[in-house]
Amino acid sequence: MDRFYISPDCWSPDDLRLTGEEGHHAVRVMRKKPGDRIEVFDGKGRWARGVVSACERSELSLTCEEEGSSAAVSPQVNLAVAIPKGKTMDLIVQKAVELGVNGIQPLATRNTVVKISPKEGAEKSQKWQRVALEACKQCGQNDLPSVAPVASLETFLQNSGDGARVIASLAPGAVPVRDHLESLPVTCSQVSFLVGPEGDFTSDEIAAATDRGFRPVTLGDIVLRVETACMFLVSAARYRFS
Repeated sequence: MDRFYISPDCWSPDDLRLTGEEGHHAVRVMRKKPGDRIEVFDGKGRWARGVVSACERSELSLTCEEEGSSAAVSPQVNLAVAIPKGKTMDLIVQKAVELGVNGIQPLATRNTVVKISPKEGAEKSQKWQRVALEACKQCGQNDLPSVAPVASLETFLQNSGDGARVIASLAPGAVPVRDHLESLPVTCSQVSFLVGPEGDFTSDEIAAATDRGFRPVTLGDIVLRVETACMFLVSAARYRFS
């Protein structure tokens, strides 16, 4: 069943309606028509299924037949990652959403090759948020993760919040990620992962992160690409706490 998004502020079980880009996509691209069954969600856990009752240009109305709310997953998993080259960040966002990540923070670090201006950063963030939405629609995820605007590592560390904090590190002395995750209590409410660029974080950046409570962990003897490291960490967390 095809899925579409209705923002929380427009959600009304008595008047479920697709407008704007979602309405255009449903009517003009997916060719939905009265009598078709679809599913909608609000990105905050709510969902509804029903029958298309009316279509007009780029707007669609839905008669709700059933609705519900997805239970929140614990712990909340957040991913902060240095922006890689090319379209790799699109892949990271897509797969992280499929694995149930709750928030994504793109970072500019000392060794980040990609240089993004504030204007470009805002545009990139909007693009990656759309990638996250499309991933939710395709994989059945009813909670839409937020993709934050691009931030410096320093800014991120100042606002990194609470919970367990983990930094992927190539430095000597890092503990195996499995050992560290298993040491966390099952009641842990939040896990934040920090992944650096291909050239890793600088020693000063690692020191700054550890000062903010991030525990350096190793992902094994093989040096992983950024996107692989992200998937490894999020998958390990979901396995540990499933």
